[in-house]
Amino acid sequence: MASTLDNNPVPSSPDLQVPKVLKAKTAWPDAWERCLAAVPEAFRDDRVLNLWHGGWRPDGRPLPATSPVDGSPIAGPPRLDAAAARRAVRASLDQHRAWRHVPLPERRARVAATLDALTEHRELLALLLVWEIGKPWRLAQADVDRAIDGVRWYVDGIEPMVDGRSPLDGPVSNIASWNYPMSVLVHAMLVQALAGNAVIAKTPTDGGVSCLTLASALAAREGIPVTLVSGSGGELSEALVRAPEIGCVSFVGGRDTGAAVATAVADLGKRHILEQEGLNTWGIWNYSDWDTLAAVIPKLFDYGKQRCTAYPRFVVQRELFDSFLAAYLPAVRTVRVGHPLAVAGPEDPFPQLDFGPLINAAKAKELTDHVAEAVDRGAVPLYRGAPDTGLFLPGQDTSAYVHPVTLLAPPPSSPLHHAEPFGPVDTIVLVDTEAELLAAMNASNGALVATLSTDDRATYDRLAPQIRAFKTGRGKPRSRGDREELFGGFGASWRGAFVGGELLVRAVTQGAVGERAPGNFPSYHLMA
Repeated sequence: MASTLDNNPVPSSPDLQVPKVLKAKTAWPDAWERCLAAVPEAFRDDRVLNLWHGGWRPDGRPLPATSPVDGSPIAGPPRLDAAAARRAVRASLDQHRAWRHVPLPERRARVAATLDALTEHRELLALLLVWEIGKPWRLAQADVDRAIDGVRWYVDGIEPMVDGRSPLDGPVSNIASWNYPMSVLVHAMLVQALAGNAVIAKTPTDGGVSCLTLASALAAREGIPVTLVSGSGGELSEALVRAPEIGCVSFVGGRDTGAAVATAVADLGKRHILEQEGLNTWGIWNYSDWDTLAAVIPKLFDYGKQRCTAYPRFVVQRELFDSFLAAYLPAVRTVRVGHPLAVAGPEDPFPQLDFGPLINAAKAKELTDHVAEAVDRGAVPLYRGAPDTGLFLPGQDTSAYVHPVTLLAPPPSSPLHHAEPFGPVDTIVLVDTEAELLAAMNASNGALVATLSTDDRATYDRLAPQIRAFKTGRGKPRSRGDREELFGGFGASWRGAFVGGELLVRAVTQGAVGERAPGNFPSYHLMA
């Protein structure tokens, strides 16, 4: 077995020069000035505004916020109270009743114009994602591009998707996590509007308010009926989840909050799409293609595994553990961590990183504490990335950064045993039988994705259907998907209608009386 504490440094690389400065014109004040110039109606000198009743409003109490990148101050969410949120929802219903009668060609034209505007401001949207949620430049751009390209697919093919269908009776309320503001939240909002619905979105508490404000302002300029509000989930849930005006609730987030939302929508019989977390697992059984596995390991650390489709758990056949480690450890040592905008010279290209900070210093401390607790209770540390290999500016705040960690056999008492860490921590569980393999891969009562690496196709075909994940890959990671690819979850990882492709439109429109939507509901589970 390898050493129980592997701190080998990242190999040197030409693109990993010692950073000294921010890349030119990428500082937060630069981004803020560009926002003020692009959509002055949505930004004030020192704050963002809420959008409701067709206008930008300086209501709400702005909360202080800091960037996870370096702890510096950035714009925080202007939190509304419950009474203002109720007024915003009622105003959105008025917008909905008008918008649902707008002819489809006009809706298409307005959404297409919004996409053109988003494309024009692509780099600014990406830069805001870097500062607000810590995405490296490559991944921030990809988030913006996936939103634009994904909605264009719907604009081009919407006619057959809405044929014989009608918009909902009320607007769609969107409550989403902070990690994919564009490719998940803005994407969903624009498709919902294209299908004939007014849309409401709550900005995530932990980050993304400026990016969402810019995107919403560009959509509102084209006449899209968008409402964007900020506030605590507890205070706004009565309006955004339980209000009778709401036609559908779309939620992306953790299981605890999702369970409360699920209870509310079930009591009301309300249309819902609730994407929740699950422990996505990668199984290794009778496998020998280690070069292929080694090549994918660094990619699994994209964005510090702060993704709903991240793979934080490897379930490995015991007799293959030495071969697995021989492939895994050299690969994980190449993972690159650092300040997403730090360069050696101001005109240098953006640094090529796998991830930057976690969403905030509190999450970093929580995850570090979970690791320490797991080790104290018996987990074996196989790898810990060395902090001095990170690419940081001299003297910068690094409290939100966690370097890769790999633990063998987290104890059942540890949160790392049964829950998604949402950070760059891998855990490994060893098994001796196929039954143990399946039990370990199904530890969280349902997941969004899973992968099984095995040389024998017949073994995969036999075991894969017993893995409780919506998507299972053979030797390759699965993703949320784009365009026509469907998405959902098994067990506690998903409640309500499935989405992706035509199903996203079906979820926010009405069809024939008695229609049963594909999804995971209390009374039935129906695959597409």
